[in-house]
Amino acid sequence: MNKFLTLRNIRRIYSVFFFGLFVLLLVITDFRNMKGYEVSLFLELDPLISIAAFLTSWTVYKGLALSLVIIVGTLLLGRFFCSWICPMGILNQWISHLFNKRRPVDDYRTNAYRPIFRIKYYILTLLIVLALFGSLQTGLFDPISLITRSFVISAFPALHYSGGELYIRQPVFSGGLFIAVIFITILFANRFISRFWCRVLCPLGALLGILSSRSLVRIRRDVEKCTDCQKCLRYCHGGCDPHAELRISECHACMNCIEDCPEDAIHYGLAREFSSVHRPVDVNRRRLIETALTGIVLFPMMRSVVNAQSTFQHDVIRPPGSLAEDEFLRRCIKCGECMRVCPTNVIQPALLEGGFEGLWTPVLMNKIGYCEFNCILCGQVCPTGAIMPLSLEKKIGSPPFHQPVKVGTAFYDRGRCLPWAMNTECIVCEEVCPTSPKAIWFETTEISLRNGNKKQLKLPRIEPELCVGCGICENKCPVQDRAAVRVTSIGETRSPFNRMILKN
Repeated sequence: MNKFLTLRNIRRIYSVFFFGLFVLLLVITDFRNMKGYEVSLFLELDPLISIAAFLTSWTVYKGLALSLVIIVGTLLLGRFFCSWICPMGILNQWISHLFNKRRPVDDYRTNAYRPIFRIKYYILTLLIVLALFGSLQTGLFDPISLITRSFVISAFPALHYSGGELYIRQPVFSGGLFIAVIFITILFANRFISRFWCRVLCPLGALLGILSSRSLVRIRRDVEKCTDCQKCLRYCHGGCDPHAELRISECHACMNCIEDCPEDAIHYGLAREFSSVHRPVDVNRRRLIETALTGIVLFPMMRSVVNAQSTFQHDVIRPPGSLAEDEFLRRCIKCGECMRVCPTNVIQPALLEGGFEGLWTPVLMNKIGYCEFNCILCGQVCPTGAIMPLSLEKKIGSPPFHQPVKVGTAFYDRGRCLPWAMNTECIVCEEVCPTSPKAIWFETTEISLRNGNKKQLKLPRIEPELCVGCGICENKCPVQDRAAVRVTSIGETRSPFNRMILKN
């Protein structure tokens, strides 16, 4: 083989390609550049997202079928995804390489297997148990969701602020600093344990490790040739002890050990006569049971608090096309793709206003932006169908559709509205209202001023049946601090029960 085309260099080429592809797809997730590209490709390839979403909703959304490629590939070839394709794993490897400039003897110690690596299996167990009860929380720990969310909400806005041309105007995100701190902490942890996230915390890595434990093709060590020099440990990605009874569930198939072995005692393929045995998945069964019981106890606790019920939280306004709240939470993986593609920056990551289950799910914050009347992009990039794709005709109610999609209804605070409270002319809300006919109209009336003079004044009113809750009136209202017209989720299309007055 050409000296350049070693297994190590081939893997490096693949890792650069896939990380570059991930960043490129995220960059073009923009209303100016998307143009039908499969921008959610990496999320759809993720087996953890696919399996957990299936357990919560008992459906497989069309794009997630791509994850079968990774599942079947892992069953045949081992846990190759982590070092060859996963952008989070690749980034952690690069950071580890930069941070950890050690002597060879220190590398051997750092890359040896540690019992702390079991934690990811317990995290996976907790997430699967919650999914079985209908709570999809994999987005908190799934590496593809995590890196996508971190780039969209923290890294890209910071890059734009520094001079990068990623947006039309500078975006701002609620809780963006908190998400940035979490992401930076994960990367900095590589200073202490190489690929800390991948080895210790990653639930997707745990799932792939379990699948790869019976893989047909894997790393093998010839015990007759091996001299126990442990040089295979120095650049091991997984910390899988290739010099001993290799822990196949921890092996990332990075191929470094094959080239580092001076005795040619390690190969990748089928078992040979003197191949060593492999260790099974290293987990404590008692801890697995305790973790499962924790999930069983945690689920009703999450569901029994007040802000876990969307009926109590009318400021939780979901993007157009969102499923009913319970079903929405069963599918949303908190990836942030809809936030990236939104042209007005109105879609924000929720904090705890929708309960812990709704953490980092998308909500509309109209003080930051508004839902563009002719925009349907968020449904086109959602990888799990939590936001269903809409046609423009369906969203705005063009024939043959008779009713537009409503995300809420606007209401006036007459104590703050300039015409109502201060006898001051203002027609901004009516001018920007996009519906036809306009949901905001004026009642012209003659009022008596304090000095006894009369004045003709236009008093704004809202026709609830015509209002779609887009929030542009709230966003453009000239009243500072708290707008005089505000949108709540009442009347939203997705819920037959979120109404001001329930009809028989």
